[in-house]
Amino acid sequence: MLTPSQLRAARALIGLPVNEASGLSGLSAEVIVQAEGDGAHVAPDVMDRLQTLLESKGVMFLGAGEGDAGAGPGVRLRQGSHDEGIRPENLNSFNDG
Repeated sequence: MLTPSQLRAARALIGLPVNEASGLSGLSAEVIVQAEGDGAHVAPDVMDRLQTLLESKGVMFLGAGEGDAGAGPGVRLRQGSHDEGIRPENLNSFNDG
């Protein structure tokens, strides 16, 4: 199962604002923010829809230990699938949708 941190990281990697993710997934922005919140209980179908959306945009979700022994769960972009996204120094509440 995906973690809230993986969802946040995946959306940031591809530069996808919450409001755009909402329109593309058919989920409300509030539900997406809730799914990305630590400790939030979110229905499995919501997580599936977000995973499908993000994977269609070139995101790969990695389970614990995939790709690097001892590493926790993570995200990665498929090679050549997307632009550079939003640089960390440019992340703020304005571009978060």
